[in-house]
Amino acid sequence: MVAATQDEVMTNRLAEATSPYLQQHKDNPVHWWEWCAEAFDEARSRDTPVFLSVGYAACHWCHVMAHESFEDDGTAAYLNEHFVSIKVDREERPDIDAIYMEATQAMTGQGGWPMTCILTSDGAPFFTGTYFPLKARQGMPGFGQVLEAVVTAWRERRDEITGISADVTKHLQRSVSLPPATGDDVGQGAVKQLAQSFDPRHAGFGSAPKFPPSMVCEFLLRRAARVDDQEALQMVEATLEAMARGGMYDQLGGGFARYSVDARWDVPHFEKMLYDNALLLRVYLHWARQTGSALAERVVRETADFMIRELGTAEGGFASALDADSDGEEGVFYVWTPSELTVVLGEEDGRYAAEIFGVRSPGNFDHGSSTLRLDTDPTDLGRQRDVVHRLMAHRDTRTRPARDDKIVAAWNGLAISALAEAGVILDEPRYLDAAGAAGQLLLDIHLTDDGKLRRASRDGAVGGPAGVLDDYACVAEGLLVLYGATGERRWFDQAIGLVSQIIERFLDGRGGFYDTADDAEALIKRPQDPADNASPSGQGMTACVLVTMFGLTGDDSYREAAEALLGQLSGLAERAARFAGQTLSAGEALLDGPRQVAVVGPDRDEGRRHLVQAAYRLSHPGVVIAQGAEGADTEGDDAAPLLQHRTMMADKSAAYVCHHFVCDLPVTAPAQVR
Repeated sequence: MVAATQDEVMTNRLAEATSPYLQQHKDNPVHWWEWCAEAFDEARSRDTPVFLSVGYAACHWCHVMAHESFEDDGTAAYLNEHFVSIKVDREERPDIDAIYMEATQAMTGQGGWPMTCILTSDGAPFFTGTYFPLKARQGMPGFGQVLEAVVTAWRERRDEITGISADVTKHLQRSVSLPPATGDDVGQGAVKQLAQSFDPRHAGFGSAPKFPPSMVCEFLLRRAARVDDQEALQMVEATLEAMARGGMYDQLGGGFARYSVDARWDVPHFEKMLYDNALLLRVYLHWARQTGSALAERVVRETADFMIRELGTAEGGFASALDADSDGEEGVFYVWTPSELTVVLGEEDGRYAAEIFGVRSPGNFDHGSSTLRLDTDPTDLGRQRDVVHRLMAHRDTRTRPARDDKIVAAWNGLAISALAEAGVILDEPRYLDAAGAAGQLLLDIHLTDDGKLRRASRDGAVGGPAGVLDDYACVAEGLLVLYGATGERRWFDQAIGLVSQIIERFLDGRGGFYDTADDAEALIKRPQDPADNASPSGQGMTACVLVTMFGLTGDDSYREAAEALLGQLSGLAERAARFAGQTLSAGEALLDGPRQVAVVGPDRDEGRRHLVQAAYRLSHPGVVIAQGAEGADTEGDDAAPLLQHRTMMADKSAAYVCHHFVCDLPVTAPAQVR
């Protein structure tokens, strides 16, 4: 073992990390490394295993394990002597997280964060787990016991470890793909499958804990719009209303927590993630557009305001998350007791607030406190708004949860799509402005001179990791929505560049796409996960973008690529619909479209704006939208394809509505677009 006096070896190296999660551990007595080849070289030269800890900044149990173990001098000393310790932010390095989560699930039958893996110096795992308490409790071994057992095995049973790591690596490297779907209508089969796991009492799918099924809800809305599937519509409406009424939704400040620990959507895990709120914002927007739901529109406005107010950064992008904890306890920023309501609001309004928000004694959370629900909309909206305003003012005096302020390209792409659409549909220019600012930040900071994306930045400085497939696909989707919403050609051109990068650098040769580019760091496998998780799969998002590009350009190569990809993903969609919502959404768009709306008129013309708004208010899943001014945008080889040879009608802005590239006569009134 290298002597402890070599300060350049025995030190914590996280002080210069861009990740807020890694920064949280920079003062640990553990001699952490960031993920790098040098760390594995160090393990090889010292003949020690690698201790890999993966988490993220808003993770409650990551904080608990850090306080219990990584801040403990004795535990840190043992780690420093017997391991090379690597800390990874799963949000910056989803490729590393995906590989070792697959190993953890295969070896233990479950996964989660913090993720704990012990590796050989070649990166092969031979022991995995999640959270370990410092001392044994409730059937869980103590972290110290785990480390000691690993060290003993490393010294005395090295051949056994070598065999385990080889077997796990073979399992990970095995190419596993589901056979193609066998049914003629995968979407219909998916609705029936989802109905089997639908909770008829509390809505959502499966039992507690319940995560927001954002991609599944989007698919169900599209399915209902395309074929008038009432079963799909009933499930999605019940689920969206249940989430919006429950404690998982912030009834004061807007925005959704990560998930509900109970079946009723009552008590959340309180962290708030950008990707959840961006996805749900867009789903609720589409529900409002499709049905006219007033609840949906309220949730859209409140969630958009929350994102801009609490996740917006000085650089123009959106931060990754708000922590679950403040003052060392989870949820205390958000919960209330009846007596607290009375102190803040007075006796009469305190009783009123307790009644409408379901605050009881004892409560449903720690120390007798309660989350806030809103089971029905009160009739006296003015009084409710006054109460909300006063409670918010008081809540703002509490210690706020910490914010993970790194900018993740993929999640900002999701936010851009949602806010740009909301800005047009709800006629809220500030939402569109926020989307444009985030798009500009991504182009200025995250896009390299050779057209490649970087995944993360912080305070205007780009971090180390290269962009992965979902970065390219989500950002491309956001830029295409911005193009349709603004008519600015630069968004379209940059989206084409990102899609070209996907096709050139991520293809697997079988119609699918890898999660990492062909020049990415070599890991023990090249990850390729077709399933949605908390956010859409990169392949599912790519399918959506390819379908949109086909509609906007008429280029059959995009359609062929989309069909090939959906063919590869159809087996997953047929057999595991809950994990294929994004893929199913792409399929609905391909079957429905392309429905093309090209709007031509002078810049800043009200008639043109209203025609575009009417187009965005269409619920058909296959709609694609382009707009521009007559002239440069419509004439010549450089004109945007969908706008070519389009002219105004009698000096009025005009919309050309086409289905499968067959166009109706141009119209000049928004009602005619609908």
